[in-house]
Amino acid sequence: MSQTPDSAVHAYIERHRAAFLDDLAAWLRIPSVSAQPEHASDVRRSADWLAVKLTGTGFPVAEVWPTAGAPAVYAEWPSDDPEAPTVLVYGHHDVQPAAREDGWDTDPFEPVVRGDRLHARGAADDKGQVFFHTLGVRAHLAATGRTAPAVNLKLLIEGEEESGSPNFRALVEEHADRLAADAVIVSDTGMWSEDTPTVCTGMRGLAECEIRLYGPDQDIHSGSFGGAVPNPATAAARLVAALHDEHGRVAVPGFYDGVVELTERERALFAELPFDEAEWLRTAKSHAAHGEAGYSTLERIWARPTAEVNGIGGGYQGAGSKTIIPSSAVVKLSFRLVAGQDLGAVEKAVHDWAERQAPAGIRLEIEFSPGTRPCLTPLDHPALQSVARAMGRAFQKPVRFTREGGSGPAADLQEVLGAPVLFLGISVPSDGWHAPNEKVELDLLFKGVETSAHLWSDLAENWRPAP
Repeated sequence: MSQTPDSAVHAYIERHRAAFLDDLAAWLRIPSVSAQPEHASDVRRSADWLAVKLTGTGFPVAEVWPTAGAPAVYAEWPSDDPEAPTVLVYGHHDVQPAAREDGWDTDPFEPVVRGDRLHARGAADDKGQVFFHTLGVRAHLAATGRTAPAVNLKLLIEGEEESGSPNFRALVEEHADRLAADAVIVSDTGMWSEDTPTVCTGMRGLAECEIRLYGPDQDIHSGSFGGAVPNPATAAARLVAALHDEHGRVAVPGFYDGVVELTERERALFAELPFDEAEWLRTAKSHAAHGEAGYSTLERIWARPTAEVNGIGGGYQGAGSKTIIPSSAVVKLSFRLVAGQDLGAVEKAVHDWAERQAPAGIRLEIEFSPGTRPCLTPLDHPALQSVARAMGRAFQKPVRFTREGGSGPAADLQEVLGAPVLFLGISVPSDGWHAPNEKVELDLLFKGVETSAHLWSDLAENWRPAP
């Protein structure tokens, strides 16, 4: 009996499963912790290891790209179809710090398989999810009889994501011509659960600021001067109180300008997910849901812009009392942004709003950290539909759609390259990113391989980007 494309992919993966896991384990043994200077040589070693492995996979180009910090890896494999779309896969090869004394059951950099799970730092975040593309592209070739992928395939594997990607945008801008793509696949993400495969359609952006409020030139006696001069701690409290209105909406004028509202279809798709709010609250270590009126919890954390107070302080914090008017106070704020919001416009709106909150005699200084822009791919985008179909073939289940409440470097790829960003990940919440005993479910890891194998043909057959 002749094999179907799906059975051919599955058979190829099964034949190479053991060798794939051996290679992944070798990579996981490299402690590529970008945040710790003592591991800088390990991060470089990780990049070199991956470049060699990609060459062995068949990529005719595999290079280590230096940055002002840790190196990235770039690879490309052109299609033999001159009209094929070009796809760039993004991931990262650096990992979070980890040590046995943090609570690991075993050495975090000595991979261990227990049951159907592979435990090691980076197993899910993100080496496992990067590496499944190497077996996926080979399974794609074996099943189709091709000698080159059905798409022009490129990879950019960053070395500083776990350190905030400080040099990533500059790297993308420097190499924008070589990175040019019709679509970007981000494999640094997850799905809803083991039983509910999902595709993420977007991530929120982020603006952060620190507001310092100054009053008297030094701490002064609250009996001699209290009630007669402005108190910066009081001004900070009033500023924080003014951040939201009674409906939970951000009260900064202009904050919602340009926001792309949820469609009824998107709201319906979110509502189909098996969301247990009581369980979610337990995970959040919280006791009640709260937020902008008129939206569900999932809509609030995925598709609505927010403002949060990350810290507030000023004056005496020690034991007992110290009756002063403090000379200064500080407020730290963060704003999650959604599609349609302009980062620069939001920062200006927050700056102007904060200045208006200060009473006479209080001087403000506002400093913004580097921000991240939001990204969103419409549900009907043909490349997004290809990702969903490929995942559906691998999992043999309906694929649903989510968004991501956090932020990441994907928006830089979208903005610099002008390409839609799509998310392909198989990690689940129990994988323990950044936590002790991080793991990846092996069944899901190989579903990721299958998805990757199916995706390139689906994109080539169903999507021809406009020239």
